[in-house]
Amino acid sequence: METLRKPFQGISNIIRFNAHLYVSALAIAVLLATLGRVVPPEYRPYVCTLCIIVAGTTLISLLASWYIYDWSPLYRMAWLDEWQVASGSIIVNIHAGFDETSSLIRHKFPDTVLQVFDFYNPVTHTEPSIKLARKAYPPFPGTVQVSTRSLPLADRAASQVFVIFAAHEIRKGEERDDFFRELFRILQPGGRVIVTEHLRNWPNFLVYTLGCFHFLPRRAWLRNFVHSGFRLHQSIKITPFITTFVLKKNDAST
Repeated sequence: METLRKPFQGISNIIRFNAHLYVSALAIAVLLATLGRVVPPEYRPYVCTLCIIVAGTTLISLLASWYIYDWSPLYRMAWLDEWQVASGSIIVNIHAGFDETSSLIRHKFPDTVLQVFDFYNPVTHTEPSIKLARKAYPPFPGTVQVSTRSLPLADRAASQVFVIFAAHEIRKGEERDDFFRELFRILQPGGRVIVTEHLRNWPNFLVYTLGCFHFLPRRAWLRNFVHSGFRLHQSIKITPFITTFVLKKNDAST
C-alpha cells in the first residue's frame, strides 16, 4: 500500500493547497518579530509572546498533519484486511472534490466493482484549497458527479460505502441527514458505511486551534447516523486526531 503514496505526500499537499494561510501566518510572525524590536520595552514581552504563539501553533499544526497523513497507518487501511468482500460486489467511494483514496480502495479490493462519486459543488464548496486540489489531481477514472441528495445507484446495491474526509463538507445538518439516508438506501443488508473524519474535540483543537471548528463534534455525527436509520457498529481511533465510524443498518431495517 505504501507504494501508492509518495513520501511526504500528505504534508506537501497541505502546504501546497493552503499556501495562502501559511504565508499569512509567516507574514504575521515576521511583523510581530519586527515590532518586538521597536516597541517600548514594557510592551516587548507581549509582542514576543504573540509571535511565539503564531509561529508555534503553525508549526504544531504542520507536525501533526505530517504525523496524521504521512507517518500514521491512516492510508494503509490495514483494518480493512480482515473484511471479506465477495468478488463482483459494488463498492462506493464518495468524496467532496479531492480524491486520495479510490486508488487505495481499488488496491485493497481488486475483484470488486468500484464506483466513485464526487459531490463537490462550486457554489457551496468555496474553499480555495479544494479548487487547487482539483486542478492538481485529475479525477479517478469513471468518477461520477452527484448530488448529496440523489446517488445514482439502485436500492441495496452497494456492499461497502466509503466517505473519507468528505461528509463534513456538507455543512447543513438537514442535508447531512438526507445524504446518509441515501447511503442507507443504497446499502445492502449486512453492508457497511465507513466514515472517516477529524472531530471537533480537544486533541484537534490543541493542534489546529480555530481550524478545529471546521470539523463536527462526535454528537453531531451520531445524531446524523440515528436520523438516517444507521447504528454505530464500530468506532476506530486511527490516531488521536482521526476517527473512523463503521455503520450498519439497524437490525429492524435489514
